[in-house]
Parts: sequence; structure tokens; C-alpha cells
Amino acid sequence: MADDWANSGLDLHIALDPRRKVGSLEDALRDAARDGVLAAGIRLPASRTLAADLGIARNSVAEVYARLVGEGWFEARVGAGTWVRARPTTTPAITPAAAVDRSTRFDLDLRGGIPDGSMFPRSAWADAVRRALSDAPADALGYGAPEGVAALRERLAEYLARTRGVIATPAGVVVTHGFGGLLGLVARALAAGGARRIAVEAYGHASHRMLLTAAGIETVALPIDERGVRVDRLAALDVAAVLLTPAHQFPTGVPLARDRRSTLAEWATRTGGIVIEDDYDGEFRFDGRSIGAFQPLAPQHTVYGGTASKALSPALGLGWGVVPEALHEGVLAARAQTGTATDALSQLALAAFIHAGAYDRSVRSLRLRYRARRERFEAFVDRHLPGARVVGLAAGIQCLLELPPGVTEAEAVAEASARGLRIGGLAEYAADASTAASRRPALVVGIGAPPEHRFEQAMAALAAAVDAARR
Repeated sequence: MADDWANSGLDLHIALDPRRKVGSLEDALRDAARDGVLAAGIRLPASRTLAADLGIARNSVAEVYARLVGEGWFEARVGAGTWVRARPTTTPAITPAAAVDRSTRFDLDLRGGIPDGSMFPRSAWADAVRRALSDAPADALGYGAPEGVAALRERLAEYLARTRGVIATPAGVVVTHGFGGLLGLVARALAAGGARRIAVEAYGHASHRMLLTAAGIETVALPIDERGVRVDRLAALDVAAVLLTPAHQFPTGVPLARDRRSTLAEWATRTGGIVIEDDYDGEFRFDGRSIGAFQPLAPQHTVYGGTASKALSPALGLGWGVVPEALHEGVLAARAQTGTATDALSQLALAAFIHAGAYDRSVRSLRLRYRARRERFEAFVDRHLPGARVVGLAAGIQCLLELPPGVTEAEAVAEASARGLRIGGLAEYAADASTAASRRPALVVGIGAPPEHRFEQAMAALAAAVDAARR
């Protein structure tokens, strides 16, 4: 029976037959190189080290290396050691262009809500990571508090109060895996407290509605008009909570009117209902008239949620919630049930990033760039898409493009896909079919994702798609 030995240099497990250790070592190394377990370019451990790890003679290992060098699996470099040699690969056949399904080849991304990854402040983030690791005490690298690293919760409470008017203390902040992570925890906490129905906006992320449904909560859609969500309908609904994007409704782009904010706060206070506020891009308003968060109007009845996805990157996976006292214990209990925890090192880095002022600088820089893109897109539509119009607040990294008369969303999306453009129609965000049928056909155009040098190309592809759909 073969014995398993761990190679400490490469963390490679080699099965050796005790009756033929040298032969089985040769077979194992050859198989590992051929199958790709040992990737080309990997430096093998010195023969002395491997021999000591496996309990065989050094000369035996050297002989095995020499035979595999001779066969072409390994390469010996004088004074440098033994390496896995690159193997020739078969060149794949090239598929004729006519046979390629262009609908699945997305070269440009114009989906709503996606930022430009090339704008990530790599150097500033790397500095924050170094500072965080240098300053972090040993106990900060262990199993942390379920609500998140204390340093980040302190920084977030200060930042949200200063920039969004949120009423927050570090004790009320919970750090999560993005807004979806927060919503899932809140939904579980509400369901555990007896909630069975929750109101949502008629248009929004399908994934958010799925999270609520997965927690056992039924969703009820609220209509949207030019003044935002019809929160006056809440009084007639038997719902325990409402999920909203009041500063910049996603994806229609309208803010919740001031009087409707008052109506919403009155409903929450009178009924004990919970408002779940998704402030996904509240920092990115371009007309100079910032709309603050709704949360200060009813702080004991509002879960305020935000993320670093737009100001930094979705890849960080960091979100946060300011949770009212009545829900705080339930949210932490839900976190214990799911067994999830948020990466502490990234939290420490974000805390250092905010403390150094780098988060503010990133937001200001992106606000200027995205504002310029929005203006360029509106001017482009005016020149090249007669009959179409851009609607919604001048904010965020997406806008609504109402299509020219006679052009359907399905046709425009299909033509865009054929040109390698990834984009979605407004109907894809509708809570139900009747909602989608009530509005003029439109595309949700993300102005954030394309890198700067390809933005003009993306706009041209969109114009060509709409024009083809019109014809």
C-alpha cells in the first residue's frame, strides 16, 4: 500500500510505494508534470530537501531528476536548480467568423450600476493595506466581532454623518458582504420577528426581491411616477417593511419627493414599520444639489445601507448598514445562523483608507468623471438618436434611455448583443409583467463600466443598435 508524503517546498502530495520508493517517485513526478499538477515554470525543491522530506537517499532523487530532464519533463539550470519545463501545446482550431454566436460575445458593457474598474485607486489602496497591516494589533487578525471591525465602524459612522447626514454611532453599524449581504440579514431578522410581507419598488434589482423571497417574505410592488415611489399606498397595505432607493431610484433615476419622504417617515413612526434604504450611489449627484439620506427622518425605523462598490470596487465585497436598535440583535442572530463573516483585513484597509481622506478623494474624482460621461452621453443622444431621450436625475452611473417610437426593448437589446454590447431593457427590472407594460420602452444605460478609451465606441455601438432596431 502506498504512503502519502507531503512535500514541504511545494505543498505537493506524492504517493510513494514503500516497496519501490524511487520508481514510484519518478512515476509520480512524471504524472504530475504531464497532468499539469506541476505547472510549467515551477522550481522543484533541491534534491537534498526532497530526499529529507520523503526519507530516501539524495542520490536517488538526483537520479530521478536526471531521468526526467532527459525525457524533457524537467529542465536543469546550472546554479539555479531544476524546473518544470514548458510543454508544447496543440494550437486550437480557429472558428470561422460566420460560425461565432455574436450574441454571447460581449466586448463592451453598458449594464446599469457597474463602475469602471480601471479607475480603482490601486496605489492609494495599497498604501492603506500596508498601513492597516503595520498598525493592526495581533488580536485584530483573529476571529473578529460579527458586526465588523471596530475601527471601520468608527470611520463609517463619522463619514456617513458628515457626507450623507446619517444619524449613526459605531455600535449601530454592521459591516456586511455588500448591500445584498445586509438585505439578507435584515430579511431573516424581520421574518424571525413575524414579518410576512414587504413592499418593494415596481422597478429594482431582481436579486433583492429573490433575497426577500428566500427569507420567506412576500413582496408587494409600489408604483413609481415622476415624483418617485408612491409611498402613500403603504397605508392600505399590510406590510412590515419597505425596500427603497429614495435618493436615486434604481433604475428609473427619479428621487423621492420631499413631501413623500415626510409621508414615509410618518408611516414608519405610526405603524412601527421598517424602511430599508439602499443608498447605493448617494454620493454621485452631478447638479450640486445633494439629496441627503432618508434615515435621519426616522432613524429608529430605518436600516440605512451602503457599499464601497461604486466609490471603489465591487471586488472588495464591502457593504455596511446602520441598523436601528430594535433590529440590531436580530441581524446579528441572523449572521450567526448563516455563519458568514466579512474579511477583517479588507475592513482594516478601508478604515485606513477613509481615515487618510483617500475615500473622499476617490468619490470627488469619480464624481467629476462620471458627470462628464453623463453630459457626453446626453449630447450624443441629442445628435445621433432622434426620438430617444435621456430621463432621470443627473446622478449615479446609469440613466434611462427612452427609445424612439416603434422600437421595442427586445429588438434594441438583440441588436446591441449582435454588436457585442451588453445592456438591458427596463422590463428586466420590473417586479411583474403589468408594471413593465405601463411604461414607454427604455434601456437602462450604464455609463460607468466602459473604460475611458472605449466610451465613444460603446456609445456608437448603442446608436447603431437602436438605429437597426428602428429599421
